[in-house]
Amino acid sequence: MKVLEKELFGRKLRIEHGKVAKQSLGSVMLTFNESTILVTTDASEDAVKGQDFFPLTVEFQEKFYAVGKIPGGFIKREGKPSDEAILAARLIDRPIRPLFPEDFFNEVQVITTVFSMLNDDSIETWGITGASLALNLSPIPFDGIVAGVRIGYVDGQFVAFPTQEQLKNSRIDMVVAGTKDAVTMVEGESLEVSEEEMVDALMFAQEKIKEIISIEEEFLSEFNIEKWEVQKEIIPGEFIEDYLSLINEEELKNVLLTNGKKNRDKVISEYKKNVMKKFEEQFLEKWSVAFFEDKKRFLGNAFEEKLQESMRKMIINENKRVDGRNCDEIRDITCEVGLIPRVHGSALFTRGETQSLGTVTLGAPLDVQVIDTIFSDEEKRFMLHYNFPPFSTGEVKRLRGVSRREIGHGHLAERAHKNLIPNDEEFPYTIRVVSDILESNGSSSMASVCSASLALMDAGVPILKHVAGIAMGLIFENDNFVVLTDILGMEDHLGDMDFKVAGTREGITAFQMDVKTSQVNKEVLQKALERAKIARLRILDKMYDTIPQPRKELSSYVPIMKVFKIPVSKIGEVIGPGGKNIKEISELYNVEVYIEDDGKVKITGHDASKVDEAIKHIQNSIAEVEKGGIFEGTVKRVEKYGIFVEVLPGKVGMLHVSNLKDKLQTFKIGDKVKVEVMKVEDQGKFQLKQLKEGN
Repeated sequence: MKVLEKELFGRKLRIEHGKVAKQSLGSVMLTFNESTILVTTDASEDAVKGQDFFPLTVEFQEKFYAVGKIPGGFIKREGKPSDEAILAARLIDRPIRPLFPEDFFNEVQVITTVFSMLNDDSIETWGITGASLALNLSPIPFDGIVAGVRIGYVDGQFVAFPTQEQLKNSRIDMVVAGTKDAVTMVEGESLEVSEEEMVDALMFAQEKIKEIISIEEEFLSEFNIEKWEVQKEIIPGEFIEDYLSLINEEELKNVLLTNGKKNRDKVISEYKKNVMKKFEEQFLEKWSVAFFEDKKRFLGNAFEEKLQESMRKMIINENKRVDGRNCDEIRDITCEVGLIPRVHGSALFTRGETQSLGTVTLGAPLDVQVIDTIFSDEEKRFMLHYNFPPFSTGEVKRLRGVSRREIGHGHLAERAHKNLIPNDEEFPYTIRVVSDILESNGSSSMASVCSASLALMDAGVPILKHVAGIAMGLIFENDNFVVLTDILGMEDHLGDMDFKVAGTREGITAFQMDVKTSQVNKEVLQKALERAKIARLRILDKMYDTIPQPRKELSSYVPIMKVFKIPVSKIGEVIGPGGKNIKEISELYNVEVYIEDDGKVKITGHDASKVDEAIKHIQNSIAEVEKGGIFEGTVKRVEKYGIFVEVLPGKVGMLHVSNLKDKLQTFKIGDKVKVEVMKVEDQGKFQLKQLKEGN
């Protein structure tokens, strides 16, 4: 068993191997402060024959006992992963995936299990470091050491692994992963920080990552793990050369410059088929049918590499992209609002061949999303959901549940807006934004940011500023690099970086970066952020031209909401035993009633008069009956000795026959009678006398 303990960032770090999960190929128990995770990794011994993709799965298992909670719901055990657990798994997956060998296709699984957790420790971030250690302790081929760090920006100072208290006052909340040489992944949000502050934060994170990696190296130095050899299939170089000799570079360039994604894909596919047909005609006899069929997939890979090389050369040497744009040029943008009837707010944002329909629904306080995870136990009143249907790329796929990618993209777009959403005091509605991607060719998450902002203003949500997003790319060739503005799907796939930046005119609000190269330094980051700012401002101009401020009036389809306060001591009286009173009010006036702990009452409904009646009902129900008070009451009961009159909801007094002006026999249940309070007794009982009209 091996244990290493260090003081790091003001807290204790403990790494342990060889005590638990010993049947796993690689495992490590990692404790930071009061939080403990077990990270394990396993793999199949062989790849499926002919497989040409890497089947990596990363799981994050949240155990409710880790925070001293019993799972909610009828079944008291952990179920499917929460959105927060999926987002944590993605944080771990993204920085480790590029570090597996190119020709390694064995199935690999990395599982992070949380045994104990304190939110201050950001244990999901330590899952990146834990995965790096577990993989390096296993025989699974893995190229390098990676670590993750969470960064805050408090009172002008950067902080590694900030506490929750510090994050309340932090202008940045980001998770950064990287190797010793470079940052490889970034995810986070900020309060309109500048590009200079963002670069400084990333450079600070890189230094802290180096500190963690040095500890990993120290721990791993005592192990001599024999790694599996990557079973790279050997094929004659001449076989590939014969195939590539049939590809004309000028023809391939013209194919790449075909207008339109679907047309381009079709022309590329046809050209690829023609090259393969020529190969069969000219070289099949040379290599034999059996050899050709067995090694055919390598020719497809060679074509893909040639395609990538041609695209990258065109960008580096000619400043020309496959759709004809310059490297710093944004695709054509159109914005439209208010296009969907009946919805509370809508917007269509189109950038080139990427299109997002944003819709806003305003709901009652009871419509909040209840979060019950190990990370938080709260009610969420602003939500942004992202949907990516197969028709957006012209494909046929089965419609299943929400994918991890959809959860991740929605979360990023939500973070771009969340700190600009008006608080509950200013705008008490629950807000749900949905981005439906209707077309996709690169950066649909950033199109979602734009459509959401437009739709929020169209709905009349009092946001002060528009938020726009842009995706930046990167091409590295030798010592040269080119930053690409507003990348296409192909440029994301064949390029070296996908850096999404969202923000207002004043600064950055959210960001996400994934890098495939170790050459992303300060100069590259500065240039990418500078170009992103220029592009963001251009997009914002278009958005402000479309709708410069929130609509003054909410849609007639939005539920009417009115807010007032009652004394805290009266909350129980309004609710009634088992919620009896509040249920009766809801049914009687067709409204929803929500009462907060501080006595704030929110009533929503679609009929303004009914909402007002419900408010009056509640106010009357808590009003005090005092001597001398005059009411028009309702007869609730008739007895030989008098009648019982309800003067306020739930408040019934005795009107004795001796105090009647009319004969007892004339009264029946439901009659109205004008009364005055003669006497208020102990425990709220009171005596009445009848008044005649004019009294």
